[in-house]
Amino acid sequence: MDKDSKLFGFVIGCIIPVLAYIAIDQIFEMLSSVGIMANVSGEGISRRLRTVGLLAICTNLLAFNWAKNNRYDATMQGIVFPTIIYVVAWIYTYYNVLF
Repeated sequence: MDKDSKLFGFVIGCIIPVLAYIAIDQIFEMLSSVGIMANVSGEGISRRLRTVGLLAICTNLLAFNWAKNNRYDATMQGIVFPTIIYVVAWIYTYYNVLF
């Protein structure tokens, strides 16, 4: 697969937030089990999921910056589409809490 293609950017934009979500959630769980962070329960779980989701979406900025530095314009365009989809889904999910 060509590194400078919209398809490659779309795949990267879809995969990176999912992997980041798993990694960030595991880091939060480890910090909670060690005692550095407080264990969450009740409404705190919702806040943690919301925060982890937003941080995972933001990891696409790293991929976008990598593509920009390497002048992969088509890849940057491909990364934008799944990012927008993730953001719209995040806002839709937490609309009642946010607004």
